[in-house]
Amino acid sequence: MSAHPAESEALLTPSEVATLFRVDPKTVTRWAKAGKLSSIRTLGGHRRYRESEVRELLNGVPQPREGKA
Repeated sequence: MSAHPAESEALLTPSEVATLFRVDPKTVTRWAKAGKLSSIRTLGGHRRYRESEVRELLNGVPQPREGKA
């Protein structure tokens, strides 16, 4: 039996999350510290974010319209 049940779920780096939201990676880290987004720590101490949670949060954020002058 595995100690990590969510092993198959994709994890994103702060940079990948920042690209999706069009913000700086430090902003993503601040969101995690504020509890707006949960993070997982790697053995090296780096943060990783569950893709499903990020996508859910992203769907609640209004997207800028393309081609609007």
